[in-house]
Amino acid sequence: MELFFDYLRFERRYSPHTVLSYQTDLRQFSDYLKTAYELDNPAQADHTLIRSWVVALMQQQMDPRTVNRKIACLRSYFKFLLRTNVIGRNPMLRITSPKVAKKLPDFVPEESLNGLLNSFEFPDTLAGRRDQLILELLYGTGIRLSELIGIRHDDLSLSARTVRVTGKGNKQRLVPLNPSLLVVLEHYIARKQAEFGSADNACATLLVTDKLEPLYEKFVYRTVKHYLGQITTATSQQHPHVLRHSFATHLLNKGADLNAIKELLGHANLAATQVYTHLSIDKLKAVFEKAHPKA
Repeated sequence: MELFFDYLRFERRYSPHTVLSYQTDLRQFSDYLKTAYELDNPAQADHTLIRSWVVALMQQQMDPRTVNRKIACLRSYFKFLLRTNVIGRNPMLRITSPKVAKKLPDFVPEESLNGLLNSFEFPDTLAGRRDQLILELLYGTGIRLSELIGIRHDDLSLSARTVRVTGKGNKQRLVPLNPSLLVVLEHYIARKQAEFGSADNACATLLVTDKLEPLYEKFVYRTVKHYLGQITTATSQQHPHVLRHSFATHLLNKGADLNAIKELLGHANLAATQVYTHLSIDKLKAVFEKAHPKA
């Protein structure tokens, strides 16, 4: 298992967050085999034992998406074992994933978000400017949470109005910064320098806590939940990824090209981006039903 985790880290270059998820899933599988079948080595599991674990997860009323993620972990693990000649046959070939109902991504209406970002008075303090920048960066660029907290000062090019972000698989891309976001960014950097000195002496990570430590995921979750909770009561619309969904949905509704949105989001293929077309079609239907005389 440890060799597999090293393979994910150093050959596949998975993020620490992804590796941690794989470790959790694989160790849960290992614990299940020890408890249910007194099997100490998960590499020796056949398809019947794997299937029994999947059934046990479903009987716990676990979300099918979560189960599929755990199955994906096992697929990678046994493929690695086959590749390294630890096993001679891949038991995952006989495992099917549970069906998942298609769910459209949640997003916050454009008017609500603009009302929050344009009218809310953020304090002229490090905390106030930082909170504002978190919201503006997530919504203004559509970047992921992990990409947000990974931004360093040397990733910024204020003259070119771009930021370099590192996405899944350590793939880097340049994302443009709109003029209003650039102003928020400059205010934050000025406040950070006033608090801690020049960028050379301050933390190289762009977004920091009040103690000059890099931001972490729970910090961003709490911040986003606090502000989005003021414009929506739906808890499903109060997390950072909703701002990414809102970014893509609002661009598409304004007529942006789907391929351009794909590049901005850092999606590996267009299929991942096409989910937002369903949201746009729903809006078109609503407009049609409201405006057409025969609707």
